[in-house]
Amino acid sequence: MIPQRSWHDNWAGLHVAVLGLGKSGFSVADTLCELGAEVTVFANSASPEYSELLEVIGAKLVLSDSVSELSKMARIDFAVVSPGFAPSHPAVLWLANHDIQVLTDIDLALRLRDKTDRVAKWITITGTNGKTTTTELVTHVLQTAGLRAVACGNIGNPILDAIRDPEGFDYLVVEISSFQLHYAGRLNPVASAFLNLAPDHIDWHGSEQAYFEAKAKVFEGTEIAIVYNAQDSKTLAAAENAEVVDGCRAVAFTTGMPSVSAVGFVEEFLVDRAFIADRYSAALEIAQDSDLEAIGVLSDHLRSNVAAATALARAVDVEPKVIKQAIATFKLAPHRIQKVLEQQGIVFIDDSKATNAHAANASLASFDSIVWIVGGLLKGVDPTPLLIDHGSKLKAAIVIGADTAELEALFAKHLPNLPLRVISGEKIMSQAVSSALEFATEGDTVLLAPAAASMDQFQDYADRGNQFQAEVRRQVSK
Repeated sequence: MIPQRSWHDNWAGLHVAVLGLGKSGFSVADTLCELGAEVTVFANSASPEYSELLEVIGAKLVLSDSVSELSKMARIDFAVVSPGFAPSHPAVLWLANHDIQVLTDIDLALRLRDKTDRVAKWITITGTNGKTTTTELVTHVLQTAGLRAVACGNIGNPILDAIRDPEGFDYLVVEISSFQLHYAGRLNPVASAFLNLAPDHIDWHGSEQAYFEAKAKVFEGTEIAIVYNAQDSKTLAAAENAEVVDGCRAVAFTTGMPSVSAVGFVEEFLVDRAFIADRYSAALEIAQDSDLEAIGVLSDHLRSNVAAATALARAVDVEPKVIKQAIATFKLAPHRIQKVLEQQGIVFIDDSKATNAHAANASLASFDSIVWIVGGLLKGVDPTPLLIDHGSKLKAAIVIGADTAELEALFAKHLPNLPLRVISGEKIMSQAVSSALEFATEGDTVLLAPAAASMDQFQDYADRGNQFQAEVRRQVSK
């Protein structure tokens, strides 16, 4: 175990292997080089920009993540693993077999959090879906309250970039993926949330149980409140078994009527029954549905995220009027049940961020008559429940993805009479939108909710959503 626990400890001369060169991998290398460590980055590929920057900061780049290359390092004091490296990866196994400590950027940030005198408190958030929206909303609430807060972590803003900010922050609102949690140690946040759990990333974790156990680590060491989903038994089980600081409370959130020690909804009102003195007999109004409608489509998914964010904000003493103001002024990130346009009674919705079945379920549940654009990398998750639960409201399905055979077979088995169009070749999204327009009529929703990852045909979910939006505007506005 490396003894360094502070930014102000001596990191000079430590030899570190960094696996992966995305945003987080580069931030790790940049931070460690600033501290004086000897850094070698292992990655199968690297953009010209990152290759040049590594040379500038003094890190070495090896364009391979093989064990044969890793083993050439004469000395490795510890390694930092990017989320893309599964525990079954040969390089990760080699590190474990040689008793080399493996950290994540999250672990490193915990050690380096005291760079400035303004040491930020952490709020940590995980879940199969809704992490980004909840993280961004909590951050917006804290900023509305006049606090210096930043969303970071798995959200696309590396946590180490936040750690190195010269002004420091009052709060880091940290979105944490199951990949990061698998490797991470005890996080010790002031408040934490486990939003929901559904099968996902089984190919990475190896089993649903391993995926759950990784997610449940988000609660470990929490100081003030752990926030769980009253409508998700797995998050409750994680809360019941969490090792937290004495005095830490368990607070539920729900889209329905809240019980004592919960945040939820009484008809159109968002209310707090957790952080008020008379919670056994009363509820405190926070906001109304009309406030939430300023964010986007008023779905149960949105209500759930807002309730969770409210519970976290109340845990750190944000006033109700501030939360209401923040909800009414919050802007949802793109590609999350985002209305693109409505024409001739047809609504076009971009939920490209629905990269798994659980997220797609939230979209499908929000509309009544759907032309569904679906498909991509299924990540070992069976989408059959989506077809069974929502088949009656599907008008047609447009299947995309490099490998469509599995989805074709499922539609043939469960919905044999549903009109189906399978897209192949080039200009995938152009074909998908034009096909959807052949089926859609007044009262229908054309819904991009792929229930799958995007990297087989697109750069990422944002690229997939951007192409959908561009094609909708091009074809529908003719």
